Amino acid sequence: MSVRGERAEWVGAVWQAGTVTPPAARRPARPSRPAGPPALAWDQAEPAPVVLVQGTEVLLAERAVERVVARARAADPEVDVERVDGAEYVPGSLTMLASPSLFSDSKVVVLDGVERGPDQLLTDAAAYVAAPLEGAVVVLRHGGGQRGKALLDAVRASGAPVVGCEPITSDSDKLAFASAELRRAGRRADAGAVRALVDAVGSDLRELAAACSQLVADTSGVIGAEAVERYYGGRVEASGFQVADAAVAGDAGRAVALLRHALATGVDPVPLVAALAVRLRVLAKVGAVRGRGADAARDLGMAPWQVDRATRELRGWTPEGLAAAISAVARADAEVKGEGRDAQFAVERAVLAIASAAGR
Repeated sequence: MSVRGERAEWVGAVWQAGTVTPPAARRPARPSRPAGPPALAWDQAEPAPVVLVQGTEVLLAERAVERVVARARAADPEVDVERVDGAEYVPGSLTMLASPSLFSDSKVVVLDGVERGPDQLLTDAAAYVAAPLEGAVVVLRHGGGQRGKALLDAVRASGAPVVGCEPITSDSDKLAFASAELRRAGRRADAGAVRALVDAVGSDLRELAAACSQLVADTSGVIGAEAVERYYGGRVEASGFQVADAAVAGDAGRAVALLRHALATGVDPVPLVAALAVRLRVLAKVGAVRGRGADAARDLGMAPWQVDRATRELRGWTPEGLAAAISAVARADAEVKGEGRDAQFAVERAVLAIASAAGR
């Protein structure tokens, strides 16, 4: 079969299942953000006249704020620190809060939950960003969402440092986070131990950080997989995407085991089916344009690593197998949303169908 004919078959299989937009339908261009420095990681946060800590990952945001406060205290042990919840902000008080006190010429003001504050807080903060006080550090903590967008744009345009605290969701990023946690504590773990730790407690970043701290406190030397098993054995992170990963890899036994664990711990069948659909959709998109090399990532709006991973996985798939898997997920989707009598059985049947279709 020619490359063009094979590509047409991939596209036909996907379109027939109705799961992906044709490659020609490009995403609309995103509006550009105001010019400003790139977002910093939490462990790069430093005191500045204005510091924006933005994102929904609470643990990283807390760490960024505390790092700024600690750095300010290291420079001046007598620094005065004020913490204000945005919901309790008194209009017109920001400048007063940032002004020197009787006991210290330097000040750190942490405004937490800017997006929860009254409109006057946003107005006061925007005015302050335009003319910050000398000797003061004002930390604006924004927990996400569109409220206060004009203020966020003003901060970026001013050149003030922005600390990004978005959720860590990808498997590779969780592995990197766990490894970094251990390095910061002066410890090292082998690859198998980090993998086992993320598999055991990787759903929540705070829990993952706490697990790293426990291992550091209760073990010595290089941390191995046996230590993780001793402390966290039996705690399997059975997220929908891990179920999907195992199914796509053709590992029916692991996929079903993860699925049953997820269902037993209260995971709803609907997001599980959604995770299966997302994984297959990525395979279908990449399969429809394979052979185009580096252009594929740009055309599909996907990260290069996603394209590379899907390309490797597609070596074990045929167009017919992918079409069968997509059809199985479409059927499960309908059944878990009311058309079937047993939603859990519908998901398990779809998982088995995907694993069976891999390599077929």
